[in-house]
Amino acid sequence: MNILPYLFSFIIGLNVLLALAIIFLERRDASATWAWLMVLLFLPIAGFLLYLVFGRRLSNKEIFTWDKKSRLGLLTAVQEQLHAIKEDKFEVHHPAMEQYEDLIYLHLKNNDALLSQNNKVEVYTDGQKKFHALIEDIQQAEDHVHLLYYIVREDKLGQRLADALVEKAKQGVEVKLLYDDMGSRLLSRKFVRKIEDAGGEVESFFPSLVPKVNLKINYRNHRKLAIIDGKVGYTGGFNIGDEYLGFNKRFGYWRDTHLRVEGGAVHHMQTRFILDWNQASRKDIDYEDRFYQAEDKGDVGMQIVSSGPDSEWEQIKHGYMKMIMSAKEYVYIQTPYFIPDDSLLDALRIAVLSGVDVRIMIPRMPDHPFVYWATFSNIGELLKAGATVYIYQKGFLHAKTIVVDGDIASVGTANIDVRSFRLNFEVNAFLYHPDIAGLLADRFHEDMVDSTELTFKLYQSRSKWIRFKEAISRLLSPIL
Repeated sequence: MNILPYLFSFIIGLNVLLALAIIFLERRDASATWAWLMVLLFLPIAGFLLYLVFGRRLSNKEIFTWDKKSRLGLLTAVQEQLHAIKEDKFEVHHPAMEQYEDLIYLHLKNNDALLSQNNKVEVYTDGQKKFHALIEDIQQAEDHVHLLYYIVREDKLGQRLADALVEKAKQGVEVKLLYDDMGSRLLSRKFVRKIEDAGGEVESFFPSLVPKVNLKINYRNHRKLAIIDGKVGYTGGFNIGDEYLGFNKRFGYWRDTHLRVEGGAVHHMQTRFILDWNQASRKDIDYEDRFYQAEDKGDVGMQIVSSGPDSEWEQIKHGYMKMIMSAKEYVYIQTPYFIPDDSLLDALRIAVLSGVDVRIMIPRMPDHPFVYWATFSNIGELLKAGATVYIYQKGFLHAKTIVVDGDIASVGTANIDVRSFRLNFEVNAFLYHPDIAGLLADRFHEDMVDSTELTFKLYQSRSKWIRFKEAISRLLSPIL
């Protein structure tokens, strides 16, 4: 008996049931719903398998748990800052921050993101300088080194970092390395064992239950955090690999943005690391043992904001939108991918039509083809409205940076795309200081020299083949 017709009917029936579940049971964005329905319709068998791997939502149960005492202490501090803003009694160290109390309030209310105003910040846009500083800080560590990276490669930079971690672990310094299981899927057991044999601890985030098969492939920890002794913290776009030093022939020079932080914000970076580590490891870190009275290192105001598929709200996206809506003069954006949802695209379009100078810089080459053409499709919408778009030519642009009016900025791991807003676990620093915002704006202007402007006339002259690729990618963009 030929069972193929029955098998095919069974798969079709599953597709129908799955489509009904997507529509009626899962509270998805309408565009994502239509995109998945299109995949199921045109790829009845493959689409079902794709959905199992890429489309399933995470369980609603809480992924990250808090120690009650620490949670209570954080909530008390958050409520104090919220009350002070409401009562117009909130003290800011820099006058420029006063006009952004609503943005500060948003992150407090939306993400329990305490504001610290005693930070010193250094900006790195070159991988050689960033990793030189990081390894130097690791070599000076006396108590602990906590690292979280999406990608850790077993190349020269990876070995160099591992050697530094091994040395500190042998000295009795607590060493913890957390990496994403999919982002670092090529990492060998030998690399991990080298650190563990020296006394360090290594964990992977959402590991595969079966080798090379990960049913949580769509939900990855894209964060990059480094905390040394609870006094120095790093966050931004650089992962660990030789390409981030500019040694990849395909990409060439790697242009990214990363921060080195000293001050109270390091506490909040430490909190984020501890939450992620305790989710991945059976050996929890005690919150009380990791914090000290932060010294005043500078006067930069900062909030550490995290988001992920476990969150009810899209915290980082909301912060981006609030920044854009507050702009009076300009908005500068650098991102490797530009696939905003309708709300963020509307916010940018309204800013442009209101006379705000909106400039967006993207790379000239793709590292993901569908994402690249979806980016160009969305860029066309803003070019039509009057935005200015630059194509970075010097190498690969991987920075995730927004600067508004030379007063506030955001630097972190979240791209301008649906994946960063809804699927990945991300972390961004929102900075309130004209010196830092001005520095980032200056870097944008410097990068303009190494870029070409994409005018609306040039965009309209693209070939029919490119238009076709844009159209298909745009349809798929809600699930990219």
